[in-house]
Amino acid sequence: MKETKHINTDPLRIREILAKSLEMQVLDLTEVSALLALEDSSLWFEVFDTARRVKEKVYGKRIVLFAPLYLSNECTNDCLYCGFRTGNSDARRKTLTVDEAVQEASLLAGRGYKRLLLVTSEHAKLAGIEYIEKVVDAIYSSTDIRILHANTAPMNVEDFRRLKGAGIGVYQCFQETYHIPTYRFMHPKGAKADYAWRLGVMDRAVEAGFEDIGMGVLLGLYDWRWETGALIAHCKRLINKYGFGPHTLSVPRLQPAQGSMVHNLHYNVSDDDIKKIVAIYRLALPYTGVVISTREPAGLRDKLLSIGASQISAGSKTSPWGYVEGGDTEQFETGDKRSLEEIIGKIVSLGYMPSLCTACYREGRSGEKFRHLAETKAIKAFCNENALLSLKEYIEDCASGDVKDQLMKMLDKEINKSTNGLAEKFRLIEQGKRDIHV
Repeated sequence: MKETKHINTDPLRIREILAKSLEMQVLDLTEVSALLALEDSSLWFEVFDTARRVKEKVYGKRIVLFAPLYLSNECTNDCLYCGFRTGNSDARRKTLTVDEAVQEASLLAGRGYKRLLLVTSEHAKLAGIEYIEKVVDAIYSSTDIRILHANTAPMNVEDFRRLKGAGIGVYQCFQETYHIPTYRFMHPKGAKADYAWRLGVMDRAVEAGFEDIGMGVLLGLYDWRWETGALIAHCKRLINKYGFGPHTLSVPRLQPAQGSMVHNLHYNVSDDDIKKIVAIYRLALPYTGVVISTREPAGLRDKLLSIGASQISAGSKTSPWGYVEGGDTEQFETGDKRSLEEIIGKIVSLGYMPSLCTACYREGRSGEKFRHLAETKAIKAFCNENALLSLKEYIEDCASGDVKDQLMKMLDKEINKSTNGLAEKFRLIEQGKRDIHV
């Protein structure tokens, strides 16, 4: 993506592309290339504003919240940038027992979380499919967590079927970098060294029955423009083949990690670059959720909510046993240390609606069906009401102090606007009923 002189970034052309996104149409790669090549700072303000408008046309003001739950940092790969790499002799290794995983999930459920992302390193014996199945079953049967997603090593189709059958909602896996020489250098040994095996992971997951998949690249390993274009090209291939693409695109940026062997890389990704990437993801694939993790500092994450981000993690720990005991040997350093309650309060103060809902998974709104609802803007009505219902539960069970007051004022305003029996549903929640959704 470095050779950009021949790409048309004339203001008229850029505005035509923005208008296409506002019609909920997926951009083609020529149009994506024009956005990637754009240098006019005044036009970028229009791009950012259009990304916000597209996001709000699809999802309204709602921002989904979740937390990662790390199961294991015992790994057979040697990814040079990761604290879990097998060559990190200073790492303190830990794989949660099933009971410990339940303890972590229970603690998070007690804080108000309803969805968790299970994260595990690659170790077929210690953290393979049988272990994951046991953990998933135990969390569902013993806690109030309603949906589990999974970020695991690539699997074969049969193991993906088992993972789907266990009740996983979204399967998430990042290519890390699409630039093959960089990929080979960064992944010198272990199963992850096989570029093609990882590249085909989403095809195998979809073949096994996953309709909701999460994708991304690790920004900073190679030129971000090239990586962003390659990821979108991968998404478009999936759309053409299966009728749907990723449910989410994550925007992870390389961060320091204990034992990392990556230093002084030449591919710096600035905060302004992150804003551009979020906007391009939103415009290129209007219906796709854009996820910002706690890798990024609080102030930047807050700004990205107005550019197109629709999901953020909160209160994250990136090591096994991190919530109960504080953990050790993180995968990477986090930038946003705020708790779930603090982030909920901030989201409300910015004029957005925090959401802890899991309704789409309860109602089978996934894959091509979800895409259709999103592209026709019908999903927004579901999102708004389900977000409010999840927040009413949070008020009754977890909220305190100023945040509780903020939420109650917001919900009072929403009741006055509702014509769908919202007040009656709130009363049911006050009486102890849970998991009310549409």
